[in-house]
Amino acid sequence: MSIKHEQEEPEHLEIKHEQEEPEHLEIKLFKVEENKPFSNILKSHQDQNLFLSSCVVCSRSFRNKSNLNNHMKTHKPKKTFSCINCPKTFNQKSNLTTHMRIHTGKKAFSCVTCGKKFRNKAHLISHMRIHTGEKPFTCMTCGKSFTQIGHVGAHMKSHTGEKPFTCVTCGKQFREKRGLISHMRSHTGEKPFSCGTCQKSFFTKDGLSCHKRIHKGEKPFSCKSCEKTFTTKSCLASHMMTHTDEKPFSCGTCGKGLSSRSHFTYHMKTHTGEKPFTCCTCGKSFIQKSHLATHMKDHTGEKLFTCGICGKGFSLRRCLTIHMRTHTGEKPFTCGTCGKGFSTKDGLNSHMRIHTGEKPFSCKWCEKSFTNKTNLTFHMRSHTGEKPFSCTTCGKSFRVRSSLTIHIRTHTGEKPFSCMTCGKSFSARNCLTIHMRTHTGEKPFLCVTCGKSFREKGALTSHMKIHTGEKPFSCEICGKCFTNRKSLPVHMRTHSGETA
Repeated sequence: MSIKHEQEEPEHLEIKHEQEEPEHLEIKLFKVEENKPFSNILKSHQDQNLFLSSCVVCSRSFRNKSNLNNHMKTHKPKKTFSCINCPKTFNQKSNLTTHMRIHTGKKAFSCVTCGKKFRNKAHLISHMRIHTGEKPFTCMTCGKSFTQIGHVGAHMKSHTGEKPFTCVTCGKQFREKRGLISHMRSHTGEKPFSCGTCQKSFFTKDGLSCHKRIHKGEKPFSCKSCEKTFTTKSCLASHMMTHTDEKPFSCGTCGKGLSSRSHFTYHMKTHTGEKPFTCCTCGKSFIQKSHLATHMKDHTGEKLFTCGICGKGFSLRRCLTIHMRTHTGEKPFTCGTCGKGFSTKDGLNSHMRIHTGEKPFSCKWCEKSFTNKTNLTFHMRSHTGEKPFSCTTCGKSFRVRSSLTIHIRTHTGEKPFSCMTCGKSFSARNCLTIHMRTHTGEKPFLCVTCGKSFREKGALTSHMKIHTGEKPFSCEICGKCFTNRKSLPVHMRTHSGETA
């Protein structure tokens, strides 16, 4: 019995080991693949291909089923989400949701500093950098920083000189596609962005955004030196140069330095005589587009800005601002040489040429020079005989609009300029200015030959003819000549027998 036990037991154990243990090991091997803790061991297994799954479309292999499933989604056609208001489509529903706010006007994201609202969070984050001054995107070439990464890409083209977008009409090139799109509207006349308040239209969305700040009174860009505020960043940049005296744009013709590119472009046209913007109504041409837009209001009669004191209307806000100074007496621009004040910067610039002797505007007919372009324009009409401003009451024509305005007051009897000392009123401001000198005793016009002074420039001009011997006014009957125009009518009465 014992022998049988010894023979049977080993035989039983041997069969169990050979049949069951390998089966058990095989099952254990597949469990390791599922649990992943021993993935590194499996990667070193000789028969790795047993654990690879292949894409049926492109045959790419993956080590687990989840990666294969994610990969298969790239072969599936992308879902598109269409806007019900316009033909635009989107790959993601979130993009469609953001787009729909253009149609609904919904702006869910508000700036906690100024209250401005935005359609998406990215625009709000970008806007907040205006307040924080943060510029996280830096040009690796010159170190200049920007608030948006897209601005860096556009800026880099200024180093490379790359301008890949060309206008098929005039050949002008641009660094960005949006620049070309905006430029094309200058040829087509399209202005797709309209102001909901005054219905004014603009070529670009940025132009509309800047314009809206006029109605809101919003000026988000502040000068850190004088705390003056501006509606646009470019206006602030130009203003900052008044503190630094920086003038990076130099004219190669006359050497004059300009603080901005737009001023430089405008200045160069004074040398070339280029006037590319023409009025389609009267044919008059202008150097700047804004000047044409202002001129067009003369034809349409559009005057959006009204003086609250006298009711006078103006086509531009800045014209109203300057006009208001006639009521307040404000003269914010002062000459550093003589202390004289002016209501406009142009007035100061023209005055400064009296001290410097500069007369950059010359007449091509008689070579007479003038301190400002306006005076040259008026003078040129003395050669051409042009008198474009006519009185609707009597038909009399004038070379300048201001002369017509003063003349009309002879019909209406209006005398809006009053002397604060004696109460006497005048139809023209210069008449009041001359009258005031009777109270102050001021005689600012000095004869350099004999030292005699005069209250009026015209009186000095007539006086100078005594020294020069010039007598430009002659009698057609007897040929007698006179130094001033007033003496000729008096003389003519001696021929007609008319008494004074």
